[in-house]
Amino acid sequence: MNISLETFRIILYVMAALAVVVFFALYQVKAGYGILFDKSWGITLSNKWAWMIMEAPVFIAMCWFWMMSPRKWDLVPFIFFLLFQIHYLQRAFIFPWLIKGKSRMPLLIMFTGIVFNLANAFIQGQWIFFLAPTSMYTQSWIRDPRFLLGTALFLAGLIINIQSDGIIRNLRKDGDSNHYLPEKGLFRYVWNGWVLPYSPGLSADSFSSSGLLPILFHGRTPSTRNTRTNFPMKWPAIPANAYSPLFISSI
Repeated sequence: MNISLETFRIILYVMAALAVVVFFALYQVKAGYGILFDKSWGITLSNKWAWMIMEAPVFIAMCWFWMMSPRKWDLVPFIFFLLFQIHYLQRAFIFPWLIKGKSRMPLLIMFTGIVFNLANAFIQGQWIFFLAPTSMYTQSWIRDPRFLLGTALFLAGLIINIQSDGIIRNLRKDGDSNHYLPEKGLFRYVWNGWVLPYSPGLSADSFSSSGLLPILFHGRTPSTRNTRTNFPMKWPAIPANAYSPLFISSI
């Protein structure tokens, strides 16, 4: 499926506006999962299954865009595809089955995650495999500082993400659903230490507005604020300036 560049830009503008709305909405609405879990969100599903169902569609959708593209074997688009899929392979098919505890996720949140992930696959797939100028992602791009910086950021983010997941996971014993404050690794310096810097890396890799857009959705400092506000007695050590490192890296 292919669309015009003009239509693509309109979609980006709409999604950017939606990201701003979501940002401010999170100051008023609790996320409804994890430590902010709220039964008022309705029917729930095991975290393991919910995470896989939420993340798997983007992996599948990106495969479809890649297979349909006349550029699928071009070196640079293929590298973009591999980096994107490495991230979602880990998030959809490895991370969920390592989760400890018996936490649950509301189906409504799972479905909103699916919508975002499919939109992400759509804008990345359309730009990389169909709409980007054919003269842009030639083999010379792999020597471009933007590509080298983006790849370095992505690989650093991959390592930090997996390490931080392990730190959080090891706070619990099997069957434990309590929440604890992580204090190792990057968590010693920032809150939400597991989100640095996947999206900035991919954004710098492709140097595109479609790559930048997910940062707007992921840099959700209000979520941090809500956690500090609602649990000051349990977690008094959370510093007021402990912003998401992904937000910091995207400024």
